[in-house]
Amino acid sequence: MAAAKKTNAVRILEGLKIPFELLEYEIDEKELSAEDAAAKTGIAEERTFKTLCCRGDKTGVIMVCVPAGRELDFKALAAASGNKSAELVHLKEVQGLTGYVRGGCSPLGAKKKYPVVIDESALAFDFITVNAGHRGLLFKLAPADLVRATEAKSAPVVR
Repeated sequence: MAAAKKTNAVRILEGLKIPFELLEYEIDEKELSAEDAAAKTGIAEERTFKTLCCRGDKTGVIMVCVPAGRELDFKALAAASGNKSAELVHLKEVQGLTGYVRGGCSPLGAKKKYPVVIDESALAFDFITVNAGHRGLLFKLAPADLVRATEAKSAPVVR
């Protein structure tokens, strides 16, 4: 693996001795969605998870992992995270809060340790993919390992 791809998220999984595979794909600045990542890696959208940076009215920032092609249910996220309401963080705030750029946001290794919520659909699979902290770089790993590494809560948060 190239030294440039040794992201904080990679270091965390290595430190926890969690098995993973890194998948690289070509990025296009105009195509940074999880749906594009799924198409370029050939991994089904329901196994390709995007990480969204949200904010709850009580808890503050929350990292949320939802499958590509699905929409986040903000009411369900609020309920799952102990909030009355939740919303997406403005794009201009994401890098300052997490250290990650759009299209490279991982639930692991952000500037601060934020609570993580993973849509419960992830647990039905032997593996899922999620961003590894760099555009064009995905982790392929067992969902239970991601839950353990992030100390995530799993809940139904998509509609």
